[in-house]
Amino acid sequence: MKAVKNSLLRTGFLIHDVSRLRRTVYDQRLKNLGITRSQWWVLANLSRHDGEGYMQIELARLLDVGKVTLGGLIDRLEGAGFVTRQPDKVDRRSKRVLISPKGKTVITKLEKVSKGVNAEIMDGISEKEDEILIRLLARMKQNLIKMEGVPAATVGRKTREKKAP
Repeated sequence: MKAVKNSLLRTGFLIHDVSRLRRTVYDQRLKNLGITRSQWWVLANLSRHDGEGYMQIELARLLDVGKVTLGGLIDRLEGAGFVTRQPDKVDRRSKRVLISPKGKTVITKLEKVSKGVNAEIMDGISEKEDEILIRLLARMKQNLIKMEGVPAATVGRKTREKKAP
């Protein structure tokens, strides 16, 4: 039993360390593009809804960040010309955040950086090992979701209401 506990503890530390080191490498590689990982995350999500964009509150929920934090990110992205804010068609008081042409260009560059970093991270790992890793991590993710590890901001109200007694 003690060996199992040590193995589980080691697995947790390794997952944490890999994630932390991966973030550090990405931060270093993104410096040349003048963008942060957080800004990239915003752009990546906006690029998936090109033409529609998001209301700022929707984007905050999607990214699981506070409105103030997201507001600062969007301010910097807008200042750099990567996004625009436009009045919502339905509610003119609200603004939609959209990726700009310059933002689309930097996303293309970011995708190249990402492919290169991921290739380096996976160096020496066979395709079969990669498939096993993906399955194991996906299973761990599902277990965490079952344990209600999903941030409240990303869970729909109906899901939460169903669980209430």
